[in-house]
Amino acid sequence: MPRRKGAPEVNAGSMADIAFLLLIFFLVTTTIETDAGLDRMLPPIEPPEEDVIIKQKNIFTVNINRNGQLLVEDNLMDLKNLREAAVSFLENNADGTCTYCKGKKDPASSDNPTKAIISLKNDRETKYSTYITVQNELVGAYNDLRNREAQRLYGRDFTKMEAEYLNPETPSSVRDDLKDKVKRVQDMFPQKLSEAETSTN
Repeated sequence: MPRRKGAPEVNAGSMADIAFLLLIFFLVTTTIETDAGLDRMLPPIEPPEEDVIIKQKNIFTVNINRNGQLLVEDNLMDLKNLREAAVSFLENNADGTCTYCKGKKDPASSDNPTKAIISLKNDRETKYSTYITVQNELVGAYNDLRNREAQRLYGRDFTKMEAEYLNPETPSSVRDDLKDKVKRVQDMFPQKLSEAETSTN
């Protein structure tokens, strides 16, 4: 009886090449999602030498509950109105010391931009996307005011000036020229955005 031949062997020599090509293909075509984040400068560890007394009228309180609703100065507010309310608070100029402010000088609101503080508090169950959106609107209020003053003083938006100043590829001569301009506008409307302790209920 004739001997049966075994099954022919499969040449697997090129399998490694195919796997390598597939790996490169997926590395090139796959997109990696990046989470939205916040650029923040953390305060120094050392506590202040003396306690600072802040008047309640100089604090603009913003609370976000677990459902994403805003309670601004103890009143419900739509997110679309938050930036305008923050701008009004920041440049209220109740004490009349701010020569460039266009606020209503409401005696019950902030004295001037250097004393105005925005306090943000959120619930532990607040959605991250809502938290980021609220932060964006509050920072946008500062940027709107800074852009207005930068346009008046230098004919440019502050945000573009700051981006150019912070860009490491900007020539040092240009950065030196921008340094004082950026600092001057920042000092006109200093960003004092405080985050209160997160509530658990």
